[in-house]
Amino acid sequence: TQNQAFSALLFLYRRLLDQDLPWLDELVRAKRPRRLPVVLTPAEVRAVLQQLADLPRLVATLLYGSGLRLLEGLHLRIKDLDFPSHTISVRAGKGNKDRVTVLPKALVAPLMDHLEAVKDQHQADLLRGAGWVELPNSLARKYANAGRDWRWQWVFPATRTYRHAETGQRRRHHLHESVIQRAMTTAVRCSGITKRASCHTLRHSFATHLL
Repeated sequence: TQNQAFSALLFLYRRLLDQDLPWLDELVRAKRPRRLPVVLTPAEVRAVLQQLADLPRLVATLLYGSGLRLLEGLHLRIKDLDFPSHTISVRAGKGNKDRVTVLPKALVAPLMDHLEAVKDQHQADLLRGAGWVELPNSLARKYANAGRDWRWQWVFPATRTYRHAETGQRRRHHLHESVIQRAMTTAVRCSGITKRASCHTLRHSFATHLL
């Protein structure tokens, strides 16, 4: 390709021949064609979600219903969910920007049921001397015990805890993204959809269906 040839010339002259060619810097690299995002129809979204169960289904439904990126969903803390106003606060999203998005009413009851189980798990962690989560550095320094506060717990915590090397704290990370990615890949295949859909496709579909 044009860019490969360009890179080869730069390597030849600058690394092997030890020569600078100023005119090369003026050449414009070929831009990659911008591909249109894959979008599912509402019927296709339902078909995929029906192939999911339990936690992967809840996460995927939230990604679609709120237009979240996968890691934005998995990085949610308890305090980010505002049930009375049906909103979600997304912290440090793409471009390190905060924003507020919608929390679908249909997800309020499932999420509250899920959080009851998460709270029971957190209480059990506290009783055994655990219950910590990772916090932003500035907050961890200012409030020593905030890492065990219910408000800062993950909405979707991992199933296992780990011991933090520096502090010795027994912490729980958020659910790993690969768990949802694998479930989504299987769901798309089993649904019979031929599109190359992924978790991010749910976000694109959310935006398109709002139009």
